[in-house]
Amino acid sequence: MDQERAAFEGGVAVITGAGSGIGEGLALHAASLGMKVVLADISVPRMEAVAAVIRASGAEAMTVHTDVSSPESIDRLAATVHETWGDVRLLVNNAGVETLGFIWEIPAALWEKTLDINIHGVIHGVRAFAPRMLAAGKPAWIANTSSVGGLGMMPVQAAYILSKHAVLSFSECLRLEMLVKKAPITVSAILPGPVATKIFDDTQPVEERMALHHREVMRAMLEHEGITGVEAARRIFSQLAAGDFWVTTHREMTQGMAQQRAAYLAAMATPELTPVTEQLLGSF
Repeated sequence: MDQERAAFEGGVAVITGAGSGIGEGLALHAASLGMKVVLADISVPRMEAVAAVIRASGAEAMTVHTDVSSPESIDRLAATVHETWGDVRLLVNNAGVETLGFIWEIPAALWEKTLDINIHGVIHGVRAFAPRMLAAGKPAWIANTSSVGGLGMMPVQAAYILSKHAVLSFSECLRLEMLVKKAPITVSAILPGPVATKIFDDTQPVEERMALHHREVMRAMLEHEGITGVEAARRIFSQLAAGDFWVTTHREMTQGMAQQRAAYLAAMATPELTPVTEQLLGSF
């Protein structure tokens, strides 16, 4: 905690998707460290509820209605934050959605919405905030939420999985570019494991039996096995403060999946269904 306070106390944190789940946990933890917290979310009631908890604790919170699928909305967020509170110490591009269904059955509009939120929301978050962070010349952090799914593959979850692969790759390239610029900005990729969030509650899968079954299995798994968003944030912040690129809520799981991915790529193996995958999908 001392390392976290040394890094973040007194700074401004901007967290997208802060109305629930991991984003809510990150906002609450940032406030506990003495940060001014900007909550950005598309759901005003959710983020206002989180902000009320932060304010009740004596910390400062600002809510900005933000649709991360819109570059203009993110630009307005960045302008509002800098006009109100100045330089940003920590940016967490966390907002994301789950989409379920066979690739060819997901409507074009849903494909666009998913990729705009999960991928372009991260890209434009960096585009909107990084220039000011660079100009400030102060130590700062940018963290992008990928997933352990960004190290794997899963049928019926292609939209989500590919977006998390993209966020991981984007974060790797962003770190290299900050090194090229010799910027004092730490870049991290957050790869959460099972966290009890509303992501599957909020999911509207294509009306296909396998997708509906998969949603219920995953929702039950997160409910019974997932850690809380607050606990996830506690684990995440300790790694951010340490300057880690790979940030995860479940270290052993992430390392195991990374090793499996490395072996799969090294062998140039053919994608195959596994017993675990078949169990998740059920008998259809």
